[in-house]
Amino acid sequence: MKKICVIGLGYIGLPTASVLANHGFKVVGVDINNEIILKVGNGEPHIKEPGLRTLVESAIKSGNLIVKNVPEEADAFIIAVPTPITKDKRADLSYVKSAAESIVPYLKKGNLVILESTSPPGTTEHFLSPILAKSNLKIGEELFVAYCPERVLPGKILKELIGNDRVIGGITLESGLKAKEIYLSFIEGNIYLTDATTAEMVKLMENTYRDVNIALANELAGLCEDLGINAWEVIELANKHPRVNLHKPGPGVGGHCIPVDPWFIVEKFPEKAKLIKQSREINDHQPHKVFEIICSMTKDIPNPKVAVLGVSFKGNVDDARESPAIELIKLLKKNNFIVAAHDPYVENFECELVSLEEAFKGADLAVVLADHDDYRRLNLRELGMLMRHKKILDTRHVLNEGLILTEGFIYRLIGKGRI
Repeated sequence: MKKICVIGLGYIGLPTASVLANHGFKVVGVDINNEIILKVGNGEPHIKEPGLRTLVESAIKSGNLIVKNVPEEADAFIIAVPTPITKDKRADLSYVKSAAESIVPYLKKGNLVILESTSPPGTTEHFLSPILAKSNLKIGEELFVAYCPERVLPGKILKELIGNDRVIGGITLESGLKAKEIYLSFIEGNIYLTDATTAEMVKLMENTYRDVNIALANELAGLCEDLGINAWEVIELANKHPRVNLHKPGPGVGGHCIPVDPWFIVEKFPEKAKLIKQSREINDHQPHKVFEIICSMTKDIPNPKVAVLGVSFKGNVDDARESPAIELIKLLKKNNFIVAAHDPYVENFECELVSLEEAFKGADLAVVLADHDDYRRLNLRELGMLMRHKKILDTRHVLNEGLILTEGFIYRLIGKGRI
């Protein structure tokens, strides 16, 4: 396994291709987006991620990484393409299908195909393998197939790509062992072998666990508001117990994994995955809850303007995929609110982003949606002078309530009741 073809140069494919190239493999990176091919070919990543530019530049300059819009023959193929959900909450495997079909003409005896894309259980065995079988190679004997999901966090992708443990599920034991050889070249964590469907379920449950935990925190926040107590204090004190790890409430769940992966299980088991489905619905409803609070805080203000602070799905990253800000802004605009959104990291978003000063100018309410460090250091005295009404809704608990009240703001923290 000396030459590897990586299909998809997104958040996972590009770092993976670059790491492999810097560890001595000859790597062909493939993407259908010509703009991405042009940028990466010049050593410029199209993704903001600490350390990635240096890694890509090194891989390109070494000659170990080349980028194209079509595959070519290799010893191993890694598929790292998106698997989004459709409007009816089902897995869209069209990108996996296209990627698999694109490499079939280049497959030869002894090759290895690894799927890294998050997929419903059974995808590798019952969806991917039949497509690859069109090569007329016997799956598991002449053509080896495995599933190895990524386990990284945006903002820490390179560190976690190398340092985290990995689970590899082979269609056969030999498939898993061949995949393990590749990952052993750069992974510092442990590698665990299992079958493909188990590995798929492991990946889904890692994110489902977090989604259910966040749903519990969001439900707790509502209960505490009704009780007139502070959910954040409840969580802090409950987590003093050695076997308790409650997550935090917020405006909703975003990103490419947590709000998507649980639906893959619900799709497979619609009658049995009741807790998983309910948790997804609770978290999907959070932007609507935030909208209701905004309405209550601006009910007596004509033509209210809302400053939305943070449109990425989490703090200190530029990733706005599935961000709760998307749904909230749609609700605000649909109900004739004036919206001015700001984010210090995100460059491209569904609506125009403005400067911090422009967002606060004439605003009746500022809503913190992302826990960026920048928002912890806001000059509230100056920004407050720009506002028509000095009101703040904090959905991430990033602001200092005492300081805010001293500056004359009306402050509301999601999850904190008012007696």
